[in-house]
Amino acid sequence: MKYITLQGAEIPALGLGTFQLEGTTAQTIVEAALAEGYRHIDTAQIYRNEEAVGAGIKAAGVPREDIFLTTKVWYDRLTQKDFLPSVEVSLRKLQTDYVDLLLIHWPNPEVPLEETVEQLLEAREKGYTRHIGVSNFPVRLVEQTIALGADIITNQVEYHPLLDQIKLYNYLREHGITLTAYSPIAQGKLLGNEILHSIGRKYGKNEVQVALRWLLQQDGVLAIPRSSKVHNMKANFQVFDFELTQDEVKQIDQLRRLNQREVQPHWAPEWD
Repeated sequence: MKYITLQGAEIPALGLGTFQLEGTTAQTIVEAALAEGYRHIDTAQIYRNEEAVGAGIKAAGVPREDIFLTTKVWYDRLTQKDFLPSVEVSLRKLQTDYVDLLLIHWPNPEVPLEETVEQLLEAREKGYTRHIGVSNFPVRLVEQTIALGADIITNQVEYHPLLDQIKLYNYLREHGITLTAYSPIAQGKLLGNEILHSIGRKYGKNEVQVALRWLLQQDGVLAIPRSSKVHNMKANFQVFDFELTQDEVKQIDQLRRLNQREVQPHWAPEWD
């Protein structure tokens, strides 16, 4: 496992995403992932699976302090009235006193960013979270967040070989902030990609594993692939026994020109 150390946090670079996993499926995958060796678990209020994730962690029997656990506050709960109570509910569902990382899931232009950042900082002050961050923030909003005094450790955004995130990535690197890649396999769009398939043949790996390796070889990048199938989850973890050459990385880099964004809900901000 590769780890990234930042502000006292030691974060496993490869984590388990749980978007669209619910009920017993979520619990089973989380428990199996921890048995496999995963120690970074990502969830969110809107996933409606915090209870199942918490149950999976408890069933796995891995000490809580060995797990880096993230949850995210939904964009309709960012006001002073709703923010902290929603986090308290999340903690109860997750059966934990704290999360390692608390994120603003999406920006909400109807709620002043100052108000939300104040609540995020207060959540950390109360011990609800050890670290703070944002998700789906373009550069301009990250700039504003930093200007408000929030020492965030990550911006969780869609990132995979088919999407050009160079501007955001470079900005985050300049400011010592990690980029956490969700939808790292472009929601399955990477399957069958000729470049990834060709490179993978050399190492006995599939397109997904090559894409994850491409992400993890980048400085300051974390990846949280999600799978509803145990065998795929295990395969996603088998990416530390090979390394892409500089030429192979350049080949994959060229796919960015396609600039295919898969996640674009109506509430999304204007991207840079």
